[in-house]
Amino acid sequence: MSVTELKERHRVAAETVNSLRERLKQRRIQLLDTNVADYARAQGRTPVAFGQTDLVCCRTLQGHNGKVYSLDWTPEKNRIVSASQDGRLIVWNALTSQKIHAIKLPCAFVMTCAFAPNGQSVAYGGLDSVCSIFNLNSPTDKDGNLPVARTLSSHRGYVSSCQYVPDEDNHLITGSGDHTCVLWDISTGLRTSVFGGEFQSGHTADVLSVSISGLNSRLFVSGSCDSTARLWDTRVASRAVRTFHGHEGDVNTVKFFPDGNRFGTGSDDGTCRLFDIRTGHELQVYHQQHGRNEIPHVTSIAFSISGRLLFAGYTNGDCYVWDTLLAQVVLNLGTLQNSHESRISCLGLSADGSALCTGSWDANLKIWAFGGIRKVI
Repeated sequence: MSVTELKERHRVAAETVNSLRERLKQRRIQLLDTNVADYARAQGRTPVAFGQTDLVCCRTLQGHNGKVYSLDWTPEKNRIVSASQDGRLIVWNALTSQKIHAIKLPCAFVMTCAFAPNGQSVAYGGLDSVCSIFNLNSPTDKDGNLPVARTLSSHRGYVSSCQYVPDEDNHLITGSGDHTCVLWDISTGLRTSVFGGEFQSGHTADVLSVSISGLNSRLFVSGSCDSTARLWDTRVASRAVRTFHGHEGDVNTVKFFPDGNRFGTGSDDGTCRLFDIRTGHELQVYHQQHGRNEIPHVTSIAFSISGRLLFAGYTNGDCYVWDTLLAQVVLNLGTLQNSHESRISCLGLSADGSALCTGSWDANLKIWAFGGIRKVI
């Protein structure tokens, strides 16, 4: 068979796949009777009202000398760990801005970090393809550095994300550039389960983010460069429970909704989306109009305690506060006083929902809090 014939067969096959994909997309649309915003309007819901002083930057955490890539809060809400490409993890007291620990990393190219549920250890991963654990109570070495307590090694690509299983200090899930997610037993340093890889239902490109359900720790979702998000059950590692389509770019971030039945995503296509894990349907798209060549990528998202607000960070320095029900932007933190000067790379909400922390390529972290008297939304 000639090269010309092979190219023609490839072209025909590609057209067939695209046609089937479009038909599947239209079929999904037909199955949806409404979306969240239309239903909320039909119920007479009104938008959340925010003024310029309802969310204020109350603290700026300065200490990193490189781009901040990841952050995480402790469950008791008063400490934050941040990872920067200056090669350090810093544990902060969020109330006083004091640095509690400054941990020198074996590999400077860090991409993710996480606090253990008990707040006594932190994990980090990056381009060295391992996830390392530090015990914050361990004595420092002769150079004043905290030693690595455990190294989790088996990924064949960079470690892009990690999260401890809620209420379990000895189990952690990582996502990697090798297209897989792994559930680890930290006490032994061994893999408990591998999700994806050789299994056909796994991701076909780099995994960029994972999020574990707070109500059912056996379920987690992953986002990938293959433009999909997938739902996994840790008891059935051989296949994904469900695959979620809709994005037209890398899915950079995923986050479970507070009720555990939905999750949000953020993508290079400039949109955030809300999916239902029970039906597989896309419930809402959060998209701000921009010029054709000026679409900022979504880097990180978080939901308020009730789920009424969706916080989304973008590569252009904006941080939108979306009304989740009506899909409207109610505030842009990037326009407020003391906002970041560069890309928002990560963000996270405190355990009680009273404060939001954002990290940026400007090497700073900022803590935003609700001003005045306002009920938790």
